[in-house]
Amino acid sequence: MNPHLSLLQPYPFEKLRQLFAGVEPNRDFREIRLSIGEPQHPTPRFIKEALTAALGGLASYPTTLGSADLRQAIAAWLRERYALPGIDAETQVIPVNGSREALFAFVQAVVDSTRGDRPLVVCPNPFYQIYEGAAYLAGAEPRFLNNLPENDYAFDFDALSDAEWRRVRLLFVCSPGNPTGKVLQLDDWRRLFALADKYGFIIASDECYSEIFFDESRPPLGCLQAASQLGRGFERLVMFSSLSKRSNVPGMRSGFVAGDAATLGAFLLYRTYHGNAMNPAVQAASVAAWRDEAHVRENRRLYAEKFAAVTPIVASVLKTALPDAGFYLWAKTPLDDREFARRLLADYNVVLLPGGYLARHAQGINPGAGFVRIALVAPLADCVEAAERIRSFTSNL
Repeated sequence: MNPHLSLLQPYPFEKLRQLFAGVEPNRDFREIRLSIGEPQHPTPRFIKEALTAALGGLASYPTTLGSADLRQAIAAWLRERYALPGIDAETQVIPVNGSREALFAFVQAVVDSTRGDRPLVVCPNPFYQIYEGAAYLAGAEPRFLNNLPENDYAFDFDALSDAEWRRVRLLFVCSPGNPTGKVLQLDDWRRLFALADKYGFIIASDECYSEIFFDESRPPLGCLQAASQLGRGFERLVMFSSLSKRSNVPGMRSGFVAGDAATLGAFLLYRTYHGNAMNPAVQAASVAAWRDEAHVRENRRLYAEKFAAVTPIVASVLKTALPDAGFYLWAKTPLDDREFARRLLADYNVVLLPGGYLARHAQGINPGAGFVRIALVAPLADCVEAAERIRSFTSNL
């Protein structure tokens, strides 16, 4: 067996299952689950129709690079969404089966663990656990940079020494952040690019929450957009995006990687052997989804409605605020986050995820400890009822 498998921690939801073992939820309340970031808004009908209309494509093997129509639809969306002067659909876009598998596979392709000291993969902390697992299984060491509220969830780049930065092969960014909702600004990207130029590492920007925001006139800045605004190319820079949150199709497993042509050329070679070509029917449905923005605006409206209703209720008893973007509230708890989640389930049958499960101990602390992540994915009425239960529970502590 791969010896690196022993380094993997249980996934947060397995930890949650173990935490709740023996807890008997109060049956006076029906369960409301706000722990998993799984979109629950209806999938648009036109996407389903495009999927079923393309089922004839199941008779053919798909290519690793995907159809020209899909790559062109993604490239056109990138140009429009991020005001890019151009992006080559042939060399700068690769369709993938959701951002999760691509994030994992990308690390295996780009991290060279055969030379010098053990390579480092830098991750935000809290973070999406795929980053850590991918680093370990590539033979690298994950290194965490804490994102703290007192620092506006910014990276503390000074936490790594010059010698450590020289070992960095890959740095993960998640913007908008999971779970904090923090969006990196142009000055943040300027400093990141300067570090990447100095030390030669690749930046992998996970932007799967980019289309859930609250001001139609101010969409979140993306990494390719930041590079363009700073007058640079996409060298050693790639972004990951997905239809799951944007279009409410997590079951389609459809996303893309875009950016540096040289890096993506190597990744495409890896994927040719990896065998993760996208289903032809899913490709056709994805083309339809990327070419339509009306359903995305409606999706944002639904989330904005929930945040407007829920945030004041939760903020009346827990320290929290509207995030920059995304569909999570990141809330400070008055007691241990695991105990808070256990007792909330027992007393009011609401399921939240303890923040400590989304982070690792680094620089002397676990930056997720003492927080809970509240995923506002359920219908409006359920989210409001859950918020009221959280207020009642916390008021009685």
